[in-house]
Amino acid sequence: MEKTFIMIKPDGVRRGLMGEIIGRIERKGFRITKAILMKPNKELAEDHYIEHKEKPFFNELIEYIQAGEVMAMEVVGENVIEIMRLMIGHRDPKVASPGTIRGDFAHSLTENIIHGSDSPESAERELSLWFR
Repeated sequence: MEKTFIMIKPDGVRRGLMGEIIGRIERKGFRITKAILMKPNKELAEDHYIEHKEKPFFNELIEYIQAGEVMAMEVVGENVIEIMRLMIGHRDPKVASPGTIRGDFAHSLTENIIHGSDSPESAERELSLWFR
């Protein structure tokens, strides 16, 4: 079984989408084995998005992820990384397919509801940051 990191971002929590998103994950047959609702501090936010450190949107991203509570989850299942990425949808909600989480709920590049690890390596790194 494969593990991935999924985070419902502040806009998803604020808009009351946790139940909908968790339901989609569970209906797909995946198990949520760890979960925490928390407001990330600056260090955790910066560590999580370290690959974007030199990009012009980094500070905006850090401010956004600290703007409210997030739901951090460890999700387990067969091919969970690839399938969750398909369920999440394209980062840009203008091109995200209907039926995906972002296609159905997101309306901004920055506030795009959800994050999911994109590889086994990033899943391992992100899970170790959020579930120490």
